[in-house]
Amino acid sequence: MNDSTVSRRDLFRLIAAASATGALVTTPGAAAPPPLTRNFKNVLSDPDFSNPAAPWDKPLDEAELATLAVLVDLILPADDLSPAASAIGVHDFLNEWAGAPYPENRADCEILRGGLAWLNTHSFKLHGKSFTGLDATQQTAILDSICDPAKTAPELATGSRFFTKLRMLTLGGYYSHSSTWKSLGYVGNVAIAGPYPGVPAEVIKILGLEGEN
Repeated sequence: MNDSTVSRRDLFRLIAAASATGALVTTPGAAAPPPLTRNFKNVLSDPDFSNPAAPWDKPLDEAELATLAVLVDLILPADDLSPAASAIGVHDFLNEWAGAPYPENRADCEILRGGLAWLNTHSFKLHGKSFTGLDATQQTAILDSICDPAKTAPELATGSRFFTKLRMLTLGGYYSHSSTWKSLGYVGNVAIAGPYPGVPAEVIKILGLEGEN
């Protein structure tokens, strides 16, 4: 690609100017359209991809983020194929998610903040320490007690609802990061030399589409 000092925005302006000029040439006597005076930029629907940052505040404080960093690693630790969840910033993703100005996200923010408070209270009740102050065995035992709603004791129902939501959001944030795709067997867009070979026979068999055209 040749280097150019013309920005994308300048290019759009040139195209618009050319279009307006063409209209004047082909329609004698027609007035040029008035210039746009309204700013159509919307920070929510028109993100600036050259500066990828959430246009809203992130509500979680340092202590809450520290607890989330421990939690997401307990849910998705590092393995031979993928990094630990905190290593790719899943706890930061949760903070950004919780701050988004949409009803679903606001509700999730309440669940996350309330759940983190519950978790620390429960940890103090059991061991006299906050969740981040516990050893890995104690932390895992607490999560084991709330990870399955069908088996969770009634008095731990709040913790179970929190962990169910946290686990879902953690998985969503984790597997949307390109460094985790290898563990899913996803290779992305890869160029194929020659003609398209079609869907592999084993995939067609799994889908039960043998003999379909």
